[in-house]
Amino acid sequence: MRNLVIDIGNTRIKSALFDGENLLEESSFENLEVGLKYWKNLQFDFVLVSSVKQQKEELDQILPFGFLFLDSKTTSPVTNGYASPESLGLDRLAAAVGAWKLAGEGPVMAIDLGTCITYELVDPNGVYLGGAISPGVQMRAKAMHQFTAKLPLLEKIEIAPSAWGDHTKACMQAGIFHGVKGEIEEFIEAYSLKFPEIKVFICGGDAQSFESIAKDHIFVVPNLVLYGLNAILNHNVE
Repeated sequence: MRNLVIDIGNTRIKSALFDGENLLEESSFENLEVGLKYWKNLQFDFVLVSSVKQQKEELDQILPFGFLFLDSKTTSPVTNGYASPESLGLDRLAAAVGAWKLAGEGPVMAIDLGTCITYELVDPNGVYLGGAISPGVQMRAKAMHQFTAKLPLLEKIEIAPSAWGDHTKACMQAGIFHGVKGEIEEFIEAYSLKFPEIKVFICGGDAQSFESIAKDHIFVVPNLVLYGLNAILNHNVE
């Protein structure tokens, strides 16, 4: 059984082709037009689409194949214990499901380093409990530039080997990188206090920059959300 999962985000469109639970290939596109040219050459049986931009009715007019549209009513392999499920970002739920699926059981924590940094928690019984949201790496850089008179805009945030800099850009680099690193480590410690056996999965566009955090129970899986979407699709198909 071949699955195509499509994740339409704020800035990019990502897709992956799975054979059962095995990832065959993944791609990223700037817009749907480019994606359509790519998808028409693929062979697949089922499709799941997650979108933060278009509703199902819009996509019905664009996509030339049938698909399951991910929304708050879509069933999932984990139980959604969020107090306001209709307001939950479904990429957050997908990251949590991906972590739970790769770990094989709970408790798990998923950290998605995207436009925002999101922290997700699934308990030992497979119940999604929620998590936390904070500004992402680029958002912090833009905020410092926009809300001050003299701080420059950092086009690229790089790994800062030192926690202090000797010029303004280096100071900003250090503040952003080590600030995010310290935040991640603090959340991991807090969630680990609740569930000592927790496994942690880090994903998202900036995940590779924080590979140094990886340990025996902390894994960097940049495409975790795609794994989660595939697990949700398999759950509904089965």
